[in-house]
Amino acid sequence: MQGNRGATGQKTLLRTCTKLSSNKSRRQGDYTVKSASANGQNYPINKPDVIIRDNEERTCMLIDVAIPGGRNVIKNEAEKILKYKDLTIEIQRMWNVKTSVIPVIIGATGTISKSFRKYVNDIT
Repeated sequence: MQGNRGATGQKTLLRTCTKLSSNKSRRQGDYTVKSASANGQNYPINKPDVIIRDNEERTCMLIDVAIPGGRNVIKNEAEKILKYKDLTIEIQRMWNVKTSVIPVIIGATGTISKSFRKYVNDIT
């Protein structure tokens, strides 16, 4: 449930991606950015929920939180990690930091994966 959290951010992203000659589609009077072109490559627009960058330790964590209705928690974790793979590589290259993706997936019925505690410990 995204709500209205990105109205201003989406306008800023639209202006930035327009400068980068992005692909966009018009829907109900609003723009939805699908992908952006930079350095001759086409990147999908992926926005993790939280980005934590530690300049002293030179690390960056991309945290994505989801509460799926089904029981496929492990599948959702794998999808999140794959979804942000290109972004991880690009952040490592641009910021010269070690980057990791931390999926925090809790099923609607409270189902968690075996690696959930490891991911939460990585955050703290």
